[in-house]
Amino acid sequence: MPLTKPLKLFIALNGFFLTFLILAEVTGSKLFVSFGFTLTMGVIPFPVTFIVTDLLNEYYGRKGVRFTTLVGMVMIFVAYFLLMLDMWIPAAPNSPVDDHSFNIVFGNSGKIIIGSIVAYLVGQLIDIQIFHFIRVKTKNKFIWLRATGSTIVSQLVDSFVVIYIALSGGKLSFEELNQISTNNFLYKCGVAVAITPIIYGAHKLLDWYLGADAEKMILAAMHDGRSDVEPISPG
Repeated sequence: MPLTKPLKLFIALNGFFLTFLILAEVTGSKLFVSFGFTLTMGVIPFPVTFIVTDLLNEYYGRKGVRFTTLVGMVMIFVAYFLLMLDMWIPAAPNSPVDDHSFNIVFGNSGKIIIGSIVAYLVGQLIDIQIFHFIRVKTKNKFIWLRATGSTIVSQLVDSFVVIYIALSGGKLSFEELNQISTNNFLYKCGVAVAITPIIYGAHKLLDWYLGADAEKMILAAMHDGRSDVEPISPG
């Protein structure tokens, strides 16, 4: 199979998505305070996954994003399995990281991953459908609306489900869990709005890279693979 520009782009976007997704899962058990708000460390890699999801949806449609979502879910399972295996294997006497320290950090990451498997799958499927719905209703105009709208609704589900599953039963009270979930959601909403110029810039860059293929791909993605429709200019 020849490595065409659309195929190279798909591989590259999936590489970025999976890297930042797994980093978000592995680091999500650490909390930090920013401007007085407590957040999980996982919110730092997530903006990249927002951008990549929207770009995949834009150029490869719902089928392309669903494929990436499925691969992402499998990789989360693989990451969880590897973490459990690593914790089961005893550390060497001269290991710079002992078993207790390793298990405390990555044991909590395991809980984050379990919660994320549920939240990620539901959130991604919601994001895909809302993005496509807005895109069709606006006739491929208003990139900012479908990108921001789909992210905000999907992350409302994701932010709360992950925290309640991953951090419940520990030191945090229900009120604290609720506050952290709300902070994460508001942060992600702010990020979704803030990255809008980046998404527009990425569109222009990918249109330039793909050349004549760009309009064909966008048209096919909008109509679930159909190409027998009139081109519609994005807004």
